[in-house]
Amino acid sequence: MVQLLKVHGSENHFFILDQTLFDKPIPMPKIQKLAQKITNSEKGLLNGADGILVVDASQHPDCLGKMVVVNADGSIASMCGNGLRTVSRYLSEKYKQNNFKVETLNADLKVSKQADFGNNVPAFSVEISPIRFNADAFPFDNLGKKKIVNTKLPALSDKLLFTAIAVPNPHLISFVEDEDLSNDTLNNLGTKLNQKNPYFPDGVNINFAKIIDKNTLFVKTFERGVGFTNACGTGMSSTSLAFLINYPDLCDEIKDITVYNPGGMVKTNVRRLNNQYQINLIGNATVTHKITISEQALLEENFNSAQIIDTGEEKDYQKFINNL
Repeated sequence: MVQLLKVHGSENHFFILDQTLFDKPIPMPKIQKLAQKITNSEKGLLNGADGILVVDASQHPDCLGKMVVVNADGSIASMCGNGLRTVSRYLSEKYKQNNFKVETLNADLKVSKQADFGNNVPAFSVEISPIRFNADAFPFDNLGKKKIVNTKLPALSDKLLFTAIAVPNPHLISFVEDEDLSNDTLNNLGTKLNQKNPYFPDGVNINFAKIIDKNTLFVKTFERGVGFTNACGTGMSSTSLAFLINYPDLCDEIKDITVYNPGGMVKTNVRRLNNQYQINLIGNATVTHKITISEQALLEENFNSAQIIDTGEEKDYQKFINNL
């Protein structure tokens, strides 16, 4: 028997699958196939999720583990800030450490336990890196740009300004008004740029942000490989950096940025150091369910025999959200 965890960061839900618990590691193609089944909102487990966070041993110095993000459609994501917070909590509790690194696809990232956001709402800070603006990091083709910062892209919109930042997940960001958050603009653009298209051939995450106040944002994301999501950690991080770059009078670099999202709230910390940017994402790491299942049943994608324990943490998280 093995244990999975159902977790979330800002209601961005995942299953944590620890490869070190299995007799033999599950081949990645099998996990990618499993992700498409277990995350299904109708036929999956516990109303599905946005993906699987695969935890494995790391051979890198100072890293307590390795994280691989498998999206709901089976694709591999470069990184996931919300997911990394939950994996950080998992590793922190497993190894009894509060400051360490986690190996990800592109970098070994610093993580640390933070003060709880609320009663029984554990929080972790995670480094978001590397940060890139160049076209090759996305890529973006046929837009006639080497870099996109607060720029009109007539091929995509006749009124919006865009900023493109990879962290390392590729993000296209636009600061908008209420009508753009509530209408079909984000859905249409996200769908267009995550199907076969001449502009972002590998797809791109789309973030629409509304400036609420100084150092305060609301961000809504159409995520590559997922669609609309309650929150996207790398999306909120890249949008915070775009906020600092494009609206310096409204963003005090010394203070944290509060970022609201459909699933709750996080804090971001954006700094310039030696002409380079640094981003830390701080938010909840909630475990909603503990799932016990046999290896065979899991590999056969048969969830009927799973034993599920509700941790009760979601009730406390909702209390925290309701008091925002």
